[in-house]
Amino acid sequence: MRNRDARIAGFLYLASIIVGYVDLEYIPGRFLIPGDAAASAHAIVSNEFLFRLGMTGDLLEGTIWLFTVLALYRLLVNVDRTQAQLMVILGAFMQVPLYFVNVLNYAAALMFAGNGPGFLSVFPSAQRDAMAMFFLKLHNYEVLASLLFAGLWLFPFAVLVYKSTFLPRTLGALLAVNGIAWLMVCFSAFLTPQYSGLVHTITTPMNFGELLITLWLVIVGARTIGRSRAAED
Repeated sequence: MRNRDARIAGFLYLASIIVGYVDLEYIPGRFLIPGDAAASAHAIVSNEFLFRLGMTGDLLEGTIWLFTVLALYRLLVNVDRTQAQLMVILGAFMQVPLYFVNVLNYAAALMFAGNGPGFLSVFPSAQRDAMAMFFLKLHNYEVLASLLFAGLWLFPFAVLVYKSTFLPRTLGALLAVNGIAWLMVCFSAFLTPQYSGLVHTITTPMNFGELLITLWLVIVGARTIGRSRAAED
């Protein structure tokens, strides 16, 4: 039963990573062209289906992530109920709504860039392009803000993994490091944006904790590795 729960959580986590990469990394890079509002608006209009796919991706990612955290809660709740509840609050309740709210920024950008409602015709073309880019940037800033909780939730998750008798403690330590990395990226984006690129480069090697725990859950599951049977009891 526990092994099955681990693999369900792992497959959901893997799906979330894949969808999240496309939705949060690949698609925004196709539309947000720094310093060129007209080009950004044109990219939205000329690739409207891909842009709408990004909107759908926000909804899909939020939904998958909700079930991912709940699956992890089911797997780890008996390890430490308090930490498991904190994990759900920070991982699901604080993160998931941001995905759905952020769809509104994409919807606004699409209306300004494309053939939106007739009342938007009062805005000159240049202003509509600027507003489209404004909402694209708002979407990006909300993603960066969400990294605060993307980092914080990993700490109770790390504690649960470390305290469990069926997952390697090393993975718990790596999750904590991963959490620190997301917090560094988040705060640098708002406090020192001129160094955010450098911080992102520095923290990239720290971001493998989530991928490793995902692969472990999918491939190995929940098994006692390097622990005595007495530790389980």
